[in-house]
Amino acid sequence: MTVTAMLTVAPLDEPDVDFDAEIAKAIDALERFDVRYETHPMETTIEADELSEVFAAAQAATEAVDASRTLTSLKIDHFREETLAVEEKVERVEAHLGRDARTVEDEP
Repeated sequence: MTVTAMLTVAPLDEPDVDFDAEIAKAIDALERFDVRYETHPMETTIEADELSEVFAAAQAATEAVDASRTLTSLKIDHFREETLAVEEKVERVEAHLGRDARTVEDEP
């Protein structure tokens, strides 16, 4: 079984809150769990073997943010019968494309 999730945690406090520092706390909280993760500009992708581990990691990330109000978004793709890593999902799409699934910058 493989669980892949997309996690976004954002403090919704006063404008003077250090947004980046709070996001760093959320990401750091993931280290306490048996998950693999990769942070992107808009979300963090989490991968685990157990659904409960994803929920626990997401809760810890939310609670790590020092804000009176926090917005958390968690989107889950739960494979019950197949083990498929995040990289394999991308590779399958790239096989159909015949190229990388991202913009290729021209070199100067």
